[in-house]
Amino acid sequence: MNTPTSPLKSRHITMIGLGGAIGAGLFVGSSSSISQAGPAVIFSFLATSILVFLVMRMLGEMVIAKPGRGSFVEYIRAGNGDKAAFVSGWLYWFFWVSVVGSEAIAGAVIMDAWVPIPIWILAILIVSFLFIINMGAVHIFGEFEFWLSSIKVLSIILFIIVCSGYLLVKLFYHSTSNLTVSANFEIFPMGFSAVITAIPSALFTMLGAELGTVAAGESDTPQQEIARVTRGIGIRISIFYLASLLLILLIVPWQSIKSGYSPFVSALEIIGIPGASFIMKCVVLTAILSCLNSSMYITSRVLHELSSKGDAPQILMTQSRYGTPTAALIFSTIFGIIIAFSSIISPNIMFSFIINCSGGVVLIVYGMIAIAHFYLRNERKRPKNNYFLINFSVVTAIFFVFLVMMFSYEQRLIAISSIGTAILFLLIAMMRKITWCKN
Repeated sequence: MNTPTSPLKSRHITMIGLGGAIGAGLFVGSSSSISQAGPAVIFSFLATSILVFLVMRMLGEMVIAKPGRGSFVEYIRAGNGDKAAFVSGWLYWFFWVSVVGSEAIAGAVIMDAWVPIPIWILAILIVSFLFIINMGAVHIFGEFEFWLSSIKVLSIILFIIVCSGYLLVKLFYHSTSNLTVSANFEIFPMGFSAVITAIPSALFTMLGAELGTVAAGESDTPQQEIARVTRGIGIRISIFYLASLLLILLIVPWQSIKSGYSPFVSALEIIGIPGASFIMKCVVLTAILSCLNSSMYITSRVLHELSSKGDAPQILMTQSRYGTPTAALIFSTIFGIIIAFSSIISPNIMFSFIINCSGGVVLIVYGMIAIAHFYLRNERKRPKNNYFLINFSVVTAIFFVFLVMMFSYEQRLIAISSIGTAILFLLIAMMRKITWCKN
């Protein structure tokens, strides 16, 4: 990839990493996890944050040991071979291009209440606006994403401050028993097994922390930036998630939290914040735009890298004078719009099938990162006993998540479809004979 005329700065990369993992999944999707496990969901998110933290640290160590290879796909290639890189790259692209489609519709649905035009037109307008942002120099994307992510992070910080203040006032001026009764804070109201069954839902809300490592490749000092991002991003995300969810559970009786309705709104309404619903709609819309912006960025970069290695058509290597992979961006945007339209034309068949197929594929990619880390560490002849246990634990945890999904009625189809998608790309990697593949 050509060197961008104005590379990404440290603040851009930090916010891209945070923004990738903090999205509508936290503000709205966390309600599903709470309804599944009650207050025990804290342990589900704690386990999930540990998994994300370990994967990020593995990725950071590989980048430091072998700098300059590219995105994490190239480290999977170095550790696991070309077929694994092909599968992981295309799975990752498929996941995020599906996010483009689904988030475009989600954003259009929110805006429909304010802008009285058809949802499909709104979806196209949203995608088109962000497409223009991504077509420019990378620092334009970085600046736009910085401010979108800053709004999300600031919203969470303000939420934590307001909720903490409310609880302190209640603690000092009211009886502590009143707090306990209002929160109904029984730790395991649905049994300890609920902690395990809520892990897949919790994990899906936290995916995307690795976006910062890809963005770091377009900075002046990629090795240093990736090392910095991988060291701190997991801890920051964990604090934001765990603190905000704990405060929600202390304020809102968990039984009243409904799946699909923002628990943040419920907490703010109990506190008495005027216009809580409207405020959170604006925050969720910002989160959606940020997620869309990052999704279009990441799909174009991964696809461009795949084409440079012969794992995608060579035409997708076309770049603008700014170094933007224009062909890959156009290709990904078109697919994202097609997926968005499928949610309107065939929401229960075509769109549902696509979302199910892409739902768990990033977990497979995380597993490949852990395996690649183990093999590359062996290659360097570093002490590996403790790291073998960590690598083995991460892979086992991912396998266990899929196993839990298999026994869950709501998530079984996602698990089967995601594994089927991975197998399909593996078969393509093993059998491909077409001209755009290098020998």
